Amino acid sequence: MSLVRNFTRLTAGLRSQRHVVRICQPCRNYAEDAKASAPTQMSFSFGYPGKMFYSNASVKQVDVPSGTGSFGILAQHVPSLAVMKPGMIFVTEDDGSINKYFVSSGMITVNDDSSVQILAEMAAPVEDLDPQAIKEGMTKAQQELAAAATDLARAEAQIAVEVHEAMDTAVNK
Repeated sequence: MSLVRNFTRLTAGLRSQRHVVRICQPCRNYAEDAKASAPTQMSFSFGYPGKMFYSNASVKQVDVPSGTGSFGILAQHVPSLAVMKPGMIFVTEDDGSINKYFVSSGMITVNDDSSVQILAEMAAPVEDLDPQAIKEGMTKAQQELAAAATDLARAEAQIAVEVHEAMDTAVNK
């Protein structure tokens, strides 16, 4: 019973303080303050161990494949961390041209200063991919998947199949 009484007193006290809350609400300018100091250019770095495609370059937009779905990154994007899945990265340059890259996997970091870093396990420009080699690799990966005797071998073969399917999609777009 005392719990109900305390709750009733608390809600009655809040009802009498509503005018204070209404007065304070218009005083919040956080978004306006942040917008005034936010950068309008995006600094982009992208590569894999041994090769950098971009190093602190200014770009308009980057579209990336992640484990939760593909998404686009612009300047002032909310800070994020994401894991990439096999697929295509589209980099829209400041002049409007689009560069396409295939990535096998990796990490995406979006910082609050509008800088973006992508570290791929392996990456290549789409025009460098060989369609015949992809088909041969797909056939081999599917055979390995069918013949897999252990969970580890099955998992490795499944990853190879997924990567080759994503490469095939990238080449045939």
